[in-house]
Amino acid sequence: MSISGVLLGLINIGIVIVVLLLVGAIVVWILSLILHITIPQQVQQLYLALVALIALYMVVALIFGLPSISVLR
Repeated sequence: MSISGVLLGLINIGIVIVVLLLVGAIVVWILSLILHITIPQQVQQLYLALVALIALYMVVALIFGLPSISVLR
């Protein structure tokens, strides 16, 4: 695997992490602003742990060349 492939894969992982965190932040914002519902801290930490596990899987898939989950086919 070339350096440019690894760099592109790391950028892709960063984009996925940012999008997942942004979606989580928007959900928390909408629930607190419109519905006046607060999400418990444990649930927020569980979501962050899930994002971290997804990132870890993507890094391992990048390193070992494993197939990653693809949405578009």
